[in-house]
Amino acid sequence: MTFQPYDQFLHESLSDPMFRCKQCRRTYNERTGTPFNFIEVPTDIVFQVLLLRVRYKLSYRDVAEYFMIRGFVFTHETVRDWEEKFLPHFTEQIRTKRKGKVGKVWLVDETFIRIKGKWCYLYRGIDNAGNLVDVRLSETRDMAGTKAFFAQAIELHDDPPDKVATDGLASYPRAITEELGEEVEHEVRACTENPVEQSHRPVKHRYHPTLGFGEFNAAHRFCKAVDEVSNFLRPRSRMAEFVSLSDRRKKFMQGISELEEIFQAA
Repeated sequence: MTFQPYDQFLHESLSDPMFRCKQCRRTYNERTGTPFNFIEVPTDIVFQVLLLRVRYKLSYRDVAEYFMIRGFVFTHETVRDWEEKFLPHFTEQIRTKRKGKVGKVWLVDETFIRIKGKWCYLYRGIDNAGNLVDVRLSETRDMAGTKAFFAQAIELHDDPPDKVATDGLASYPRAITEELGEEVEHEVRACTENPVEQSHRPVKHRYHPTLGFGEFNAAHRFCKAVDEVSNFLRPRSRMAEFVSLSDRRKKFMQGISELEEIFQAA
């Protein structure tokens, strides 16, 4: 009995089924004409690579090593390329699916993100149930940056909120009035009374292991994806809701299946 070499078996078992056009006689597969056409690994592996990057505290090299154990060999630069190529489309698909699905009270705050030794500012908003309103990375923490965040948020959700709670940054009152409308109430809350202060953790926890960011666009892409995926996989429908471990697992697996469908459609 002769045995097929493992690397040859792995390559053949992972290859997409090939078809031949009856008119031009050219061969094609299910990924022909899609952004994944020239990727040498299955689409679900690319999805898992990006999911590990934005869901867990792993660097590019960590992800590449993990998949090498599973038999998929590629470099950390490949992980970086896939993130740059596919992550923005994936994130935008998730963002579009939650259009208008936020409450009428927005809790807004900004946090510091270091990029190439320079402090930048991540504007984030959640509603009173804890659902993500929007996220935007800005090089400045001024009127222009604040107005750009609200303009982006209202473009996504169309209807302005009834109230916006902030930490009292001087640029918020005018930005709220000009971008959301004069009828929107502005409330100043202390840090201990504003839940959005604690919701920065997913981004902070995931960018520290990589020793910060080296480029603004990469940071913006990564921060948006982390927040969108974290919000999509959120097990609670409201703050402080109790969710059993079995329900958490069930909702997580359902969410992963939906995310993979969204990724392949992107």
